Amino acid sequence: MNFDLPADLAAYLKTLDDFIEREIKPLEQEDDNIRFFDHRREDARTDWDRGGLPNERWEALLAEARRRADAAGHYRYPYPREYGGQDGSNLGMAVIREHLAAKGLGLHNDLQNEHSIVGNNVGFLLMLHYGSDEQKQEWIPGLLEGRRGFAVGITEPDHGSDATWMETRAVREGDAWRINGEKTWNTGIHTAPYDLIFARTSGRQGDGEGITAFLVPTDAEGFRVEEMLWTFNMPTDHGHVSLRDVVVPHGAIFGEEGRGLQVVQHFFNENRIRQAASSLGAAQFCINESVAYARERAPFGKPLATNQAIQFPLVELQTQCEMLRALVHKTAWSMDEYGAFSVSDKVSMCNYWANRLCCEAADRAMQVHGGLGYSRHKPFEHIYRHHRRYRITEGAEEIQMRRVAGYLFGFMKQQAPKGVRES
Repeated sequence: MNFDLPADLAAYLKTLDDFIEREIKPLEQEDDNIRFFDHRREDARTDWDRGGLPNERWEALLAEARRRADAAGHYRYPYPREYGGQDGSNLGMAVIREHLAAKGLGLHNDLQNEHSIVGNNVGFLLMLHYGSDEQKQEWIPGLLEGRRGFAVGITEPDHGSDATWMETRAVREGDAWRINGEKTWNTGIHTAPYDLIFARTSGRQGDGEGITAFLVPTDAEGFRVEEMLWTFNMPTDHGHVSLRDVVVPHGAIFGEEGRGLQVVQHFFNENRIRQAASSLGAAQFCINESVAYARERAPFGKPLATNQAIQFPLVELQTQCEMLRALVHKTAWSMDEYGAFSVSDKVSMCNYWANRLCCEAADRAMQVHGGLGYSRHKPFEHIYRHHRRYRITEGAEEIQMRRVAGYLFGFMKQQAPKGVRES
């Protein structure tokens, strides 16, 4: 059993570091772009005059960083080679995402906007798997170049984790569908030309079957963004939308009719292991910064690092990071070897624990740094505010624990590994 990172992956981390120093850090310093990352970050990123939307210059800066990363061959790392990618593995993505997050805030990786020089474009990957031939022809070029995308409308005002109880309905009328309902927390809806709307087309409340996904133009008659929802971590790109007699053609169906939930479930595990790795990296950053500060800060004539009240909480956090890192790597490797749904329980363990750990590490970093840690002149409050959302939005931690319990107590069945026949 060898726990060393593959040599090519370790070398690629060095390549990414070199690219960041050569291309991204200088861009971060140009034209006072550092305002988006220093103590002014929340104000600089938010267009308060447009209802709290992301500032257009902020989003343009992110787009330029992605353009440079794509030109250098990094942005499409997880994509198939035929689309300019490197056939990146789940282990590779987990290691890279942790590595980038552990560097702290910066233009190289800012997950408030799901931004990274190594992309996680789930929309593109979903299109490859579920798009019709016509949809692929229409969408793939724009998705690859970042010119086109879609938001996702699954959560409703009265339904979140209970997605099978959604109240949005779509009724077929000849070669078209009429959709009525509401969706909330539609991330990215402020710029998305389409919204992937999930609506019940058959079956009863609570049924997993009978929900269909539709690619709905956001300029369609009857489609309206009611409000942008302000959050703990601004700016906001999370919209509440309504659909009143919105009509779309039958060709707007994404995936199979009645099997829309399969679309979102397909990449749950892959996305969640990457997100868990990012939270782990951010937690490690908070610990590293706290250790360094405790060794420098010397109240009462001696370094903070000599006090066990400072040492022990950081020791516990570092221990949890080491254990979690081993599980993240093992789980991502198993996904590559045996299939994404062969380790669903482990993915949920990684996800809920990493998100909780990150919040605890950020909170501890604030405490170690004292008043400075509480200020926005340090990044810990931003890390806490951002990663706190993942304890809810990336599958609430209670849902993740319920999922683990389902496998642990035999209420749910794990998918058999590739090539293994279930008994």
